[in-house]
Amino acid sequence: MKLRDEWQPSGRDIIEAKAAPKAQSKPHDLIDRTAKIYIGGKQKRPDGGNSLPVMDQGGKLIGLVGDGNRKDIRDAVEAAFKAEGWSKSTGHNRAQILYYIAENLAIREEEFAHRLSRLTGASAKAAKAEVLASISRLFSYGAWADKFDGLVHNPPLRNIALAINEPLGVTAVLCPDRSPLLSFISLLAPHLAMGNRTVIVPSQRFPLIATDFYQILETSDVPDGAVNIVTGHRDGLADVLARHDQVDGLWYFGTAKGSEQVERLSADNLKRCWVNYGKARDWSSPKFGEGRQFLREATQVKNVWLPYGD
Repeated sequence: MKLRDEWQPSGRDIIEAKAAPKAQSKPHDLIDRTAKIYIGGKQKRPDGGNSLPVMDQGGKLIGLVGDGNRKDIRDAVEAAFKAEGWSKSTGHNRAQILYYIAENLAIREEEFAHRLSRLTGASAKAAKAEVLASISRLFSYGAWADKFDGLVHNPPLRNIALAINEPLGVTAVLCPDRSPLLSFISLLAPHLAMGNRTVIVPSQRFPLIATDFYQILETSDVPDGAVNIVTGHRDGLADVLARHDQVDGLWYFGTAKGSEQVERLSADNLKRCWVNYGKARDWSSPKFGEGRQFLREATQVKNVWLPYGD
């Protein structure tokens, strides 16, 4: 049964169709590439030489990433420790670099949206919305970089106390699988804004979105060692980071069991931890996905006492 009239091509249409070139695969799709880890401003192969497969939503292999181990974490923490100049930089300088990162991400908006859609199975509209939210979040923390000021307290004695917000130093972040780009940016940006040097483990299921992002870091004047990206098994790397005495703070967003493990292992070195106890967070929400809570967890307070006379 014919439901509607179908279009019939003319002779000219047939000639043009025959002359049109066939669609070909993009050159980068034909290359069997293993995404490297990012330490000290350089792309490096993992120490163990092992890789992990990355599947799309349909179970098809779309790439490989390095399987980071204890030595990779050691190298990343060492690179972060040496980048102390980032913690000493002005808030204005950090803000400008965060704006620069946001601008460079905006240039590659379509590329990242396509990657998100292919990895997670999200619609093109939803993937684009996540990229735009990530750009907005970078601008938000760029604005906070030189405005998250301390307080002035009035003790009962004849003095005043200045409560100054300072960076923790070397921090570690372990990201969830939900909203892999937005959660990655939402957890990294406050550390950069406050002057921390960070070792970040991206989504275990969708790590390719983070390995694409380090190309933006390379072109955005981010100092070597300020951001270090190590891909691999989240809970295994969390154990190494929790035990590491040179890591001053650790954020873990994963399972309830992993949260308990991180807090228990961090007790020996009194590391400051922030964990989610296995509960999901709405990263797209300005109320729950960004704001003062993230900035407070990324800083420590130094009290300076200033005595005065009559």
